Amino acid sequence: MVPLNFKRAKPTSPPREAASYKLSAQLTQLFPPRPVFTEKDIPFQKGKVYLITGGTSGIGLELAKILYARGATVYISGRTEEKAKRAVEEILKTVTEREGQIDYILLNLDDLSTIKASVEAFREKETKIDVLWNNAGISQPPAGSLTKQGVELQLATNCLGPFLLTQMMLPLLDAAVEANGPELSGIVRVVWLCSQVAEISSPPEGIVTTELSNAPQDNVRNYLNSKVGCWFLAAEFARRFGDERGIVSVAMNPGRAHTNLLREAKWTKIFKYPLQHSPQLAALTELYAGLSPDINLDNNGCYIIPWGRIHTQVAPHLLNAMRLKDIGGTGRAKLFYDFCEDKTKDYY
Repeated sequence: MVPLNFKRAKPTSPPREAASYKLSAQLTQLFPPRPVFTEKDIPFQKGKVYLITGGTSGIGLELAKILYARGATVYISGRTEEKAKRAVEEILKTVTEREGQIDYILLNLDDLSTIKASVEAFREKETKIDVLWNNAGISQPPAGSLTKQGVELQLATNCLGPFLLTQMMLPLLDAAVEANGPELSGIVRVVWLCSQVAEISSPPEGIVTTELSNAPQDNVRNYLNSKVGCWFLAAEFARRFGDERGIVSVAMNPGRAHTNLLREAKWTKIFKYPLQHSPQLAALTELYAGLSPDINLDNNGCYIIPWGRIHTQVAPHLLNAMRLKDIGGTGRAKLFYDFCEDKTKDYY
């Protein structure tokens, strides 16, 4: 995939062609081929430091097990000490190859005022971070749910919190780039959790910017905005910190998995159940996004689909939104990045 910010936008496809393209592009994500990149394909991870937000359950927990078994120093984040300790105990109980180190930090992404303390707690233990998986998220809480800062809950948890966390982790990501040296460029990464809904349901402009400050009373629409926002942040981080600092940033659709993500939307979960897979499979998408040698600074900003593939048929309207205006795009991703920057500037 050509980097998003270095290619002039193409005109959108005619309606019939776009429809067929959209169908084929989405079916391959609903019914993925067998994974070709698994824990067997990664080298021993001794000396690597990883943080997985939302690693106390579901996909994040399964990813933590893989990395811990392969010798990495793995941190998971949890909202409470009880949940975090319980997850660590499960990892120690179920992983027989205890080659790595496992620990946790407390992190509440829906409260911007607490994130600085979480980062400081991590920095007391580590001086670098090789991959940050922004894996935590929330889906479809009751309409009108707000954070302590008065922000729509999904936008805050899925975008603003991870944005602030990643910004504050930049010095540790820089330290990992320096420690690896130029011969290992492209292996320090930030991975952003997106969703297939971003391509299927997003409006022509990607995000309606007025809905960011005036969230509709529609929890499905707000979830959609937050997932498109994650993709936009991944693209902007790649543009801003790829060439300049050697950090790779990718978004991904991990695949439909049986997790607690839809605990607030029980009917949606029931409806989607026949198309869902195990968290272990979805964890392989995250593993690929974080560690696959297929991803590098040349294709920085690419999008990963189940169970570990680079998406080559991204919806044209989203590609257009992620390109800057001076190269033919709409610059909507930059606008969203700037919005997040403004909303979080008082919490560093």
